[in-house]
Amino acid sequence: MENKYLQVAGFLDNSLVNGVGLRSVIFVSGCKHNCEGCQNKEMQSFCYGDNISLKDILKRIESNMPLIKGITFSGGEPLEHIEELRILAEEIKNLGLNIWCYTGYTFEYIKKEMVQNLELNKLMNLVDVLVDGKYDESKKDGILKYRGSFNQRIIDVKKSLNKNEVIILDL
Repeated sequence: MENKYLQVAGFLDNSLVNGVGLRSVIFVSGCKHNCEGCQNKEMQSFCYGDNISLKDILKRIESNMPLIKGITFSGGEPLEHIEELRILAEEIKNLGLNIWCYTGYTFEYIKKEMVQNLELNKLMNLVDVLVDGKYDESKKDGILKYRGSFNQRIIDVKKSLNKNEVIILDL
């Protein structure tokens, strides 16, 4: 973890809307999806925010314990920062916290990429819940829990990887 940095667009110490339970949220910078109606448009730039050491991010997470139950990776696009988030996720799991990750990629695409990308494979095996799919403004609904549009799915990653099929969480 020494000398590793992450371009962070923002950090919420406490959130109830970015996953189940009280959690901290790390918003990373950089996204190539360019979804129309994106609520975090400024975070699409890979230069937005601050370059923060993983060590300092972990200290901030630890300062929010024992109140928080988990961490959410959001953005921007978290999967643009696979190595850094994998390192951070290992430390987060050692703290006993669960991990949610929002991504514009689909689970099916990620699963195919995991075969050739060892870092992605390691990261996905540390993530508990994946909210997948690009935000689609034509399918938005303000009453949806933990997602912005109906095409996005809330996926139990462990069960999905074990059963080799997408297992949707019923929340």
